[in-house]
Amino acid sequence: MGSKNKLKRFRENETFDNVVQPSREEVIGDLLKLKGNWRKNFFKNDNPLVLELGCGKGEYSVSLAKLNPKTNFLGIDIKGARFWRGAKSALEENLDNVGFLRTQIELVDHIFEENEVDEIWITFPDPQIKYKRTKHRLTNEDFLNKYKKILKPGGVVHLKTDSEFMHGYTLGLLHGLRETIEYAHHDVYGSDGAPEAVTNIQTFYENQYLEKGKKITYIRFKFR
Repeated sequence: MGSKNKLKRFRENETFDNVVQPSREEVIGDLLKLKGNWRKNFFKNDNPLVLELGCGKGEYSVSLAKLNPKTNFLGIDIKGARFWRGAKSALEENLDNVGFLRTQIELVDHIFEENEVDEIWITFPDPQIKYKRTKHRLTNEDFLNKYKKILKPGGVVHLKTDSEFMHGYTLGLLHGLRETIEYAHHDVYGSDGAPEAVTNIQTFYENQYLEKGKKITYIRFKFR
């Protein structure tokens, strides 16, 4: 994407009422007024709140919002020029139960109060295979502790990925921590009982993976 296109999208994002773009200083300084008030002040209702971490173009968040009109969805990504597409589509389709937040995912525990979130989706994250990149892996123990803090008791985390490495790493870590794994399969389209939201929603990149014959893995888990 050219720099002119990116700048155009950044400017458009600033005009979208379904996009929030706080500064890092605002978040870390606990100055974000939406913290603890996302339902009331952003979505204007009291419906469940679901996050998609690393939402990319926002396809999954928008699709989930269409499937679940009584649930609020918030796509989170640091790359605003990417989720511009999802934000624009949501506005064009009058979807008032989906929004987008531009920030670093490691700040989620500064953005949401304890027990504020009902579910978390992690869709096709970078597996960060190199050892030096482990700290950026979205299911490492540090990230899991952040998710546990902001999730309601019994809140669910979904991990959908084309990476067998990420799937295996996460399963091993969850077993070691003795967390509750509700469902896990290394080929979600070749299994029975996978949730509709897993098999009925396919992003642009997921379709590319499937065309190449890659297996799509899925884990659903809860914290003790």
